[in-house]
Amino acid sequence: MEFVIEMLGIRKEFPGIVANDNITLQVRKGEIHALLGENGAGKSTLMNVLFGLYQPEKGEIRVNGKSVKITNPNIANDLGIGMVHQHFMLVDTFTVTENIILGKEPKSGGTIDIKKAEKEVQEISQRYGLAVNPKAKIADISVGMQQRVEILKTLYRGAEIIIFDEPTAVLTPQEITELIQIMKTLIKEGKSIILITHKLKEIMEVCDQVTVIRKGKGIGTVSVKETNPNELANLMVGREVVFKTVKKEASPKENVLEIKDLVVKDTRGIESIKSLNLNVRAGEIVGIAGVDGNGQTELIEAITGLRKSESGSIKLNGKEVRNLKPRKITEAGVGHIPEDRHKHGLVLDFPIGENIVLQTYYQKPYSKGGILNFKQIYNKASKIIQEFDVRTPSEYTLARSLSGGNQQKAIIGREVDRNPDLLIAAQPTRGLDVGAIEFIHKRLIEQRDNGKAVLLISFELDEILNVSDRVAVIYEGKIVAVVDPKVTTEQELGLLMAGSKGREEGEKTNV
Repeated sequence: MEFVIEMLGIRKEFPGIVANDNITLQVRKGEIHALLGENGAGKSTLMNVLFGLYQPEKGEIRVNGKSVKITNPNIANDLGIGMVHQHFMLVDTFTVTENIILGKEPKSGGTIDIKKAEKEVQEISQRYGLAVNPKAKIADISVGMQQRVEILKTLYRGAEIIIFDEPTAVLTPQEITELIQIMKTLIKEGKSIILITHKLKEIMEVCDQVTVIRKGKGIGTVSVKETNPNELANLMVGREVVFKTVKKEASPKENVLEIKDLVVKDTRGIESIKSLNLNVRAGEIVGIAGVDGNGQTELIEAITGLRKSESGSIKLNGKEVRNLKPRKITEAGVGHIPEDRHKHGLVLDFPIGENIVLQTYYQKPYSKGGILNFKQIYNKASKIIQEFDVRTPSEYTLARSLSGGNQQKAIIGREVDRNPDLLIAAQPTRGLDVGAIEFIHKRLIEQRDNGKAVLLISFELDEILNVSDRVAVIYEGKIVAVVDPKVTTEQELGLLMAGSKGREEGEKTNV
């Protein structure tokens, strides 16, 4: 069977780093071909070469057996290659249709024929089971719907080969199920798909072949039918990976965090946290399980001082910290791994070394009399980079240039190194590969074993069950149950998260 795409011996370099080192990828027509690798392994770079966003230093690309030069994305589109980017390329103020036809507008007498375009969009969306409202504004639709618009954009341009870059990183479990269905429909219609991912479960469920990349080099291609998640994890990180977190029994002591009757409003002025009660003790990890949008973000922001709360009490080691300034809360002993690492975790255009002292730059030895001591700052950064395995050309590299996983390790290094009494970890492994996830879980458990309190907020149920000592379920801004992860199940948690009473009132653990 002939290949629709062949990338032969591709080499792509950036200053100080070889991102793709002689990689070969061959994709057959009508298959879903996974490109698997750790964060920063070079997967997105390779696909950006195929889509014409980067030019390779060496190598050859063939489409349907013919050698081609793809110098920009328009050429890729003309060759039938479309790409659904991890960070969507959409104009928020435009409608679904306006985004889909952008640059390929149907004209009638010199003006854009929007009616014709809407009809075309409707036809394509029905054919592929991609229900979207052509007239809706992008700003008003969910992330899952926005992704459908990205897929429709490629189909409208006649794509036969579609590249999906980490498509499930921002989706809910239901949206992931729908996306997998959409992919299967696309294949039935004769399309071919390249799926960039590090989620082994999805590969086993939907892919035919897997090409593994490690540290910029091609490790090989295997058939999904002939492999298993353990073997793939080994190929990806180059060692045995433990999926089950090993930890000794927790021995919690006194309360570090005590929240009583907390009320917080969201940006629209609506109460998103309603009389919430929660405590976290020294020497334990409390996981918060809940469907996105039930008040998790507002709760974290209220504890860390990023959002004012209306009423109630937030005590840290017995002292009231509600509505103090973020720096005061940090100095009182709170570490915060934020859910959005770009918005709240890093200054992307600062070197990674300076990002590592963002919480402490004003203290000795990093500054004196308001003057920064860069020697001390970069010495410190260099130690944390080493200890937390942050893969970067140097501590002077801009944070923006690091892969997501390495950005996350730098943030965790910064927060853990300060040894806070309470560590808040919000979505700490979102978008990370199995090797990085294993590393981060170990660090959270180490904090607990050192007698610190850890509050873990995650949408990944297996992470919550694996790492937590107690699980608090949040629903519509309240903690509705606290359960023991050793005796609960994903099913029971799912029911509680959806607002149904999973067990009798009297059986709940006291919060």
